[in-house]
Amino acid sequence: MGRAASVVALGRHAEAFLEMLAAERGAALNTLQSYERDLTQFAGWLKSQRGPLAEEAGEADVKGYLAALSRAQVAPATAARRLSCLRQFYRFLFAENVRADDPTAKLDSPRKARVLPKILSEDDVERLLAAARLGEGPETLRRTALIETLYASGLRVSELVGLPLAALREDAEMILVRGKGDKERLVPLNATARDALAAYLDARPQFVGDDEGSRWLFPSRADSGHLTRQRFAQILKEVAVTAGLPPSKVSPHVLRHAFASHLLAHGADLRSVQQMLGHADISTTQIYTHVLEERLRALVQEHHPLARG
Repeated sequence: MGRAASVVALGRHAEAFLEMLAAERGAALNTLQSYERDLTQFAGWLKSQRGPLAEEAGEADVKGYLAALSRAQVAPATAARRLSCLRQFYRFLFAENVRADDPTAKLDSPRKARVLPKILSEDDVERLLAAARLGEGPETLRRTALIETLYASGLRVSELVGLPLAALREDAEMILVRGKGDKERLVPLNATARDALAAYLDARPQFVGDDEGSRWLFPSRADSGHLTRQRFAQILKEVAVTAGLPPSKVSPHVLRHAFASHLLAHGADLRSVQQMLGHADISTTQIYTHVLEERLRALVQEHHPLARG
């Protein structure tokens, strides 16, 4: 179902909600599509139960929907995401005086199992970087710059491929990144990443094509004007094969996890890592505390007098 069709099915209040997310919160297209999908599924379930319209649903309706998701064995993380969408929708309706109440206010989110992120070891990353540097020419320089920059900065893949050329200032040790919600943050780059980017800039004209005035750091002939997330993920898996690593183990997001985990393992504090990752809430960053726990355990084993022997 396309956007226009689903919004009509949901009603004008849903359309206003999605417009608010785009205009006031700077929600990305993927986010808007996800919210629209979740609202459509809820509205479809209500209709199947001969229930009210989504904007008129009560607490019992939402509870019934969550129970139906549980019976269908929908993953707790997915159910929690759908409830989060409904919470924001009903808060919007309450704020706009469309409703006098919020039917989700007293509901608890489905409990999500704590899933530790997949990460690469430092040796794995070294193998990946060494494989990226193999060969000569523009493609080698670009993939090296991409992977070095991602591992050095922990950027989201969309942030990396969408970097404007202006983000890279000459001799600057920081890059300005525009992340989720259109929020800006400064992220440091190490010398290795800066050198890789400097070498790539000489080869960048090879990727510009007819658009010599391209504003993107990693231009391409894609409709977006820059390298796509999908193409970069493909490049990364090709490098993984060359490095002798399972392609299923390597993705842009896994490199982002490696960045955070390796920083913490070498003594970085959680708050600094939160800022570099661009997490709005430190609770999101706390998934990496397993790394801190391992480091503290090792410190106790190594230095506590009762642990010796």
